Amino acid sequence: MTPKQTQRLIKKIADIKRALATEKRKFGGYDDSRGLRYLPTRYYLQLADYKGGLAYTRWFAKSFPDDIGFPDFLFEWSILLFKAGKFAQAKAKVWQTFCANTYVLDKFFGHPIQPIQKYEWSNLAQAAFTEYFIYSHQQADLLDFSHWLEAFMASELFIVHKDRYLILHQHLQGEEDVETRGYLRQEANQLEDAIEF
Repeated sequence: MTPKQTQRLIKKIADIKRALATEKRKFGGYDDSRGLRYLPTRYYLQLADYKGGLAYTRWFAKSFPDDIGFPDFLFEWSILLFKAGKFAQAKAKVWQTFCANTYVLDKFFGHPIQPIQKYEWSNLAQAAFTEYFIYSHQQADLLDFSHWLEAFMASELFIVHKDRYLILHQHLQGEEDVETRGYLRQEANQLEDAIEF
């Protein structure tokens, strides 16, 4: 990356922070309907500024505590945690990424995307998202992360939780009984929220 490209990315981050600060002053909170808050993680990764990226994600978590984030944003957050040596937190964020979009990790590794019949807001939208996902296990700057992620995804704990999560969502898709759906949804939520790797 040239010094000019570096300066351009630094300026983009500063502009986003300034725009968000202006919203907070103007509205007393954030009204970021444009989704600017999701962009800096990508820029921090491009800059290889993992410390700055983690500082940003800490601010994000504090400023938007109820924001579940988009899958690519969560994936970028996972990389930042990994690059900073925070492996347990990186595993939890990878799991959160998987729960947000079960196709992202396959897309990263170049596996063909095979839509699974499961309950979610839209199988097509989930699958279409992966067309815009820009990360690959072959990127030179992500090779260490790629090897680590591959080993983590092959771990028994990840496989067991992944399989159970998919089974629950497959049952949810066809279940019409309200009470049964409630139990299935509750277990799925517990899997999403309470996993510690």
